[in-house]
Amino acid sequence: MATTFTVQCFQLKGRKLVPDPPKTARTGDAAIELAERLATLKAGVVAFSQEVDIETDAYDEPRVLCRIGTLPEGLFAEQ
Repeated sequence: MATTFTVQCFQLKGRKLVPDPPKTARTGDAAIELAERLATLKAGVVAFSQEVDIETDAYDEPRVLCRIGTLPEGLFAEQ
């Protein structure tokens, strides 16, 4: 198993939140730091981690590290 750390940003286009391509980080702290930096430029940002089984390419449920700003409704429902 390996852990991935991802930061997903959203831009507001009109009334719609549009996702940017996801960015990866090496650690959870780095993902949070990146999310905080990007939050000054984006409508919303979420950083999360996931356990991945490399052999089967199976992903566990994401674990939210931080949420900032406006995010799509229902995105990673409160954990």
